Amino acid sequence: MVKIATWNVNSVNKRLPNLLEWLESAAPDVALLQELKCVEEKFPRLEIEAAGYNVAITSQKSYNGVAMLSRQPIENTLIGLPGDESDEQARYVEGTTFGVRVAALYLPNGNPVSSEKFPYKLRWMERLRKHAEDLLRTEAPVVLGGDYNVIPSDDDAYDAIKFQDDALSRPESRREFRSLLNLGFTEAWSSLHSERHVYSYWDYYGQAFDHDNGLRIDHLLLSPQAADRLVRCEIDKEPRGKENPSDHTPVWCELTD
Repeated sequence: MVKIATWNVNSVNKRLPNLLEWLESAAPDVALLQELKCVEEKFPRLEIEAAGYNVAITSQKSYNGVAMLSRQPIENTLIGLPGDESDEQARYVEGTTFGVRVAALYLPNGNPVSSEKFPYKLRWMERLRKHAEDLLRTEAPVVLGGDYNVIPSDDDAYDAIKFQDDALSRPESRREFRSLLNLGFTEAWSSLHSERHVYSYWDYYGQAFDHDNGLRIDHLLLSPQAADRLVRCEIDKEPRGKENPSDHTPVWCELTD
C-alpha cells in the first residue's frame, strides 16, 4: 500500500511545526506540498529529511512553490510544466517514486477574472491537459495532486451563488478541469464518496472553519492504472483546526501495491 497526500501548506516555514507533526501522525509515503513561499535555500530540507523524506522542489521568493516529499528516492524529476518556457512561476514538479509517476501542482488562482491572471490560468490548464495526455500514453500509474484552484461543482462550495463569477468556479475553469477527467483521469475523492459539501479549504476570515464555510479545491487525479489500485481517499480536517494553521487541509489516497 502507498499513501499519497496533497496539502497546500501556505508558507512551509511558517507552518513547519504543523507539517512535521502531520508527517509523523499521518505518515504519508508521498506528500505533495504547495505554496511554499520561500526560495529553495530557505526550504527546511534538513528537518524534512530528518523526518525520513527525500525532496524534489521548485520554488521562488514569497510566492508559489511546490515540493514532493517521498520515503523512497524520487527519480526522473521534471521541474516546471512543459509548454511555455517563458513561464517562470514555480508551480509544478513531477517524479517517479514507489513505482508511480507523481506530480505536485499549484494551479493559478485566476482572480480577478478581468485581469490577465484568468487567461493565464486557462492557458496553464490547457498545458496541463496536453502534458497529462502524454503521461497517459506511457500507461504508467500517474497521480496528479495539488491545489487545483477549481471548484468542480456547486456542491463543492458552501455558497455556490457567491462564487459563480469567481475564477475558481467559472464555466471555463470547470470545463478545463472536466477535460482532464474526460482524458481518463479519476478524481479520487469524488469517486469514493457521495457526500456533498465536504471541503478542503476554509478562509481565515469570518470564522469560516468554525461555520464550515469552505471549498473543495484540492484534488488527486489518477490515471486508469492508478485508479484501478485506489482503495481509499479522505480529507483530513484535523490540521486545519491546529494553532497557526494553513487555510487548506490535507487530502490523501491509498493505492494497493
